[in-house]
Amino acid sequence: MIVKHLDDVLGTAADVDAEGWTSRRLIYKDAGMGYSVNDTIIKQGAELVMEYKNHLETVYCIEGAGEITDLATGVTHPIRTGTLYALNQHDRHVLRANQGTHMRMVCVFNPPLTGREVHDATGAYALTQ
Repeated sequence: MIVKHLDDVLGTAADVDAEGWTSRRLIYKDAGMGYSVNDTIIKQGAELVMEYKNHLETVYCIEGAGEITDLATGVTHPIRTGTLYALNQHDRHVLRANQGTHMRMVCVFNPPLTGREVHDATGAYALTQ
């Protein structure tokens, strides 16, 4: 059984801060679960272009508001507390947090992240074995 609290991650190497977001990585590949779980803050006013070419991601908003735009279709969807979206086609997208608020998201990746990934120029993570 794995039991963790966010406090166990804060201030460690698993607490990753970058321009526009902070990701607190709770479950990595080494846990053997077949997925990874992050508690991620999208900083207020952030606009992030991303495309996870090597991973599928499901995201559940637990705090804040913003929007996601599918760059293939141009369709924009509002995000607020209780919204879930799944990038089931490796969708290239823009994620925006509204001015005046951040978004706190629970992010699940498949295949799982190892914890060594960094976003490349396209916003993707390399596939790490």
